[in-house]
Amino acid sequence: MRHLLTRPAVLAVAAALALSACATATPYQPAGFQGQRGGYAEQRLESNRYRVSFAGNSVTTREQVEMSLLLRSAELTVQDGYDWFSTVNRATDRDVRYNATPDPFYYERYRYWSPYWQVYHRGLWSPWSDPFGRDFDVREIDRYEASAEIVMGRGAKPADDPNAFDAREVIQNIGPRLSRPN
Repeated sequence: MRHLLTRPAVLAVAAALALSACATATPYQPAGFQGQRGGYAEQRLESNRYRVSFAGNSVTTREQVEMSLLLRSAELTVQDGYDWFSTVNRATDRDVRYNATPDPFYYERYRYWSPYWQVYHRGLWSPWSDPFGRDFDVREIDRYEASAEIVMGRGAKPADDPNAFDAREVIQNIGPRLSRPN
């Protein structure tokens, strides 16, 4: 009986399963929690001022990173007994890398390839060299990190500050939208 799946198909299925197992966005968690890369961190600068950051992995969207930064800022504000916070020097950085991997089906595809011409390759004439070169799969990998300096205050948030947020409203609106570690 012939096998329905060829070797390349089995390799492709195994690679897809391996990638899907680890391809989850960084949950809302402290940086380094359970050995995971990414998460939030903060540093107190003054009694009512913090520097807050959130770093995501390659499948965490920019929106998730920015929402996590705002949620952590709101939690710190309420935790310290304040009502609102204002962001100062807020920035989101994008780290882009490119990963080139050889096409896993390249040799399988050309195993029986026999051209009618010879190719001069690396100082030698060879009838078996691929005249077009090896195929590569190139993948762009984006990672986002958001950071802000926040100033916290009591009472009603300033109406004239577009960077001011009511901490409890942020927690109520953003908190349920972010995934937490299991």
